[in-house]
Amino acid sequence: MSLIPHSSKSKLPLSFEFFPPKTPEGAAKLRTTRQALYALNPEFCSVTFGAGGSTQEGTFATVADILAEGVSAASHFSCIGATKASVRAQLDTLQAMGVKRLVALRGDLPSGYGMGGEFHYASDLVAFIRSEMGNAFHIEVAAYPETHPQARSPQTDLQAFATKVRAGADSAITQYFFNTDAYFRFVDDAYQLGVDVPVVPGIMPIMNSSQLLRFSDACGAEVPRWIRLRLQGFGDDVASIQAFGLDVVTDLCDQLRTAGVPGLHFYTMNQSAATLTICERLGLKG
Repeated sequence: MSLIPHSSKSKLPLSFEFFPPKTPEGAAKLRTTRQALYALNPEFCSVTFGAGGSTQEGTFATVADILAEGVSAASHFSCIGATKASVRAQLDTLQAMGVKRLVALRGDLPSGYGMGGEFHYASDLVAFIRSEMGNAFHIEVAAYPETHPQARSPQTDLQAFATKVRAGADSAITQYFFNTDAYFRFVDDAYQLGVDVPVVPGIMPIMNSSQLLRFSDACGAEVPRWIRLRLQGFGDDVASIQAFGLDVVTDLCDQLRTAGVPGLHFYTMNQSAATLTICERLGLKG
């Protein structure tokens, strides 16, 4: 994919990821978070789906809330353990709700779960959605600039990404990263395979160092040594951690914007403050 630098006045598309709240208090807090972030005029907001579809009811309810608030909503849609009949029913439900965008994923394996179900890979799900629903949905897929933790090699991971796109994906959202070289190399390598869909960088604001390091170790996102050491050096000084995190992530986003990325997708963790501050610093508010 060729990257075209954005002019300082051009609007960079933004999108936000939320997870379904588990309590009424969490739902109320998330509504407040969403309202604050809507000031940034997102292209869409996505809602995650638990392992084995464990949060499907909460996911669809949150998607419905976002649509009712007048914003485009994308439902995450995982296929591990699913049948063609169950997927078809869920697609019909989402279409009836007015959803026009999906994030199609294989999904995490629930604890102790084998490779059951009629779909083994996200590419199987993408192909099925296209065959059943035509172009009713804009389909996003996941991309891993630093390689999926379960991939046999970077090459097989890249081929898996290309297979998802060839199956009918319209665009991709990456796992978060802090090394722009990894993103640009991934986009270039995908382009060499004939993959030329928008690959939107996923952005993780740094709000809590222990949480970030735990997530990163689990999902295979690399936290560069200099960032890790600085975070560890702050100890329990939350204000310093957050100030440093804002500087690091704002600079990351600025580099990506300057290079002409097709958008930025923020993993909000159901909070608004850090994402709002980063976007304000980048001049992206309003």
